[in-house]
Formats: sequence, structure tokens, C-alpha cells
Amino acid sequence: METAAIIPAFNEAESLPNVISEIRGLFPDHLIIVVDDGSTDGTSDIAKEFGCVCLSMPFNLGIGGALRLGFRYCMDRGIDCAYQFDADGQHDPTQISSLLSELEHSDMAVGSRFATDCSYEVGQSRKAAMNFLRFLVRIYTGQRFTDTSSGFRAFRKPVIKLFAKEYPVEYMDSVEALLIASKNGFKISEIPVKMRERSAGQPSNRNFRLIYYFLRLLIVLLASTHKKKKD
Repeated sequence: METAAIIPAFNEAESLPNVISEIRGLFPDHLIIVVDDGSTDGTSDIAKEFGCVCLSMPFNLGIGGALRLGFRYCMDRGIDCAYQFDADGQHDPTQISSLLSELEHSDMAVGSRFATDCSYEVGQSRKAAMNFLRFLVRIYTGQRFTDTSSGFRAFRKPVIKLFAKEYPVEYMDSVEALLIASKNGFKISEIPVKMRERSAGQPSNRNFRLIYYFLRLLIVLLASTHKKKKD
């Protein structure tokens, strides 16, 4: 079985070397795919220097578009399972084994920051929005998730094939991805994982953009829930 790490990266040249080195140190047999999402700081050069597969976007499309390209590469190569990993150093590579182990009885595994008591903190407004999204996702999927926006996930081949064609390219892609996988009958499990602080760079979120896409996602969820009940 061939396993791949998909690392979407936008201007992460400072943190990327350590992220790659940590994964390589623990999992030397894993294929590392860096999707450079239109970076201007030499992110792609770092990926190539470290011998990773580097997929470069001509401009910044967003994490959803970068991930879809990564899934498409995995599908074309026939990768058996893959995991999504952040380029900013927040994800702990020692947790990868636990996430992949979940794929023994699930099609998709989500690493949750909030599944157990932890020190990971978010602002009050963001926390309220995340709670509301969890509520809506539970209505749609019938499953309780503690972390719908986690970017630390693992996927078996059938899910990789689905996401290579249907992964959402809009912001808040992680929430919509849960809906798509659930709608297609895949089993999704969630496990507690440890997270770290961003090691370098700046978060890409912007308040107005966040509000716009939250409202957009809210409409998608409500429309999907209404259609589901109607069916």
C-alpha cells in the first residue's frame, strides 16, 4: 500500500522545511505532495529542494482547490490512502499513525482538536460559529462531530477518487467535504489529536471573507437539509 501526505501551502517557505523533515523522520516511505497554491516566497523551491512532489498553481485558488489537485494526483497515481497535513507546523506528525489506523474501519478519519479536554483555544465569535456549524452538520449527517473544520484528515482510496472530482474549492471546504462524503455513504470517524501553535507565517483568514463564506455555507447546509427532509 502506498500512502501520501497532501500538504497545501501558500507562502509557507519558512515553516515547510521543518514540516517535511518531521514527516520524513517518522514516515520515510510516505510520498509527500506539496501543492503550492500560488506562493510568492519560494515555497515551491523548498518542496523541490526536499525532493517532494510539487504541484504548482499559477495563482492562489484557496485550500480547497489545492486539495482537489492533490487528490487528483493521488487518484492518477493509484495511492491507497492519503492524509491532509498543514504546512504551517500546527499538525503534530506523531499523530499521523493514529489517524491512519482509523482507516482500518472507516473510509475517512478526522483529527479533532476538541474531542477531549484540551488547551487549544479559539476566539468567542469563532467558537460560536463553529458550534453552530456542528449543529447544522449533525442535522444533515445524523452524526455528531466535535471539529467540523479540522484540516488534519485521512482518506481511503474510494474517498480520494470522490474528492478528486468533487472536493469543494470554496472557503470552509472542510465542512462541505464532510457533507459530500456523508452524502455518498462513506463512513467517517473522528479521533482526538494534539495540535500545536503555528510555527511561522500568518493565518490566511480575513474577517469579511470569513463572514461571506460562513453565510454561503449556511445557505448550502440549510438547502441541503431541506432537500434531504423533502426526499
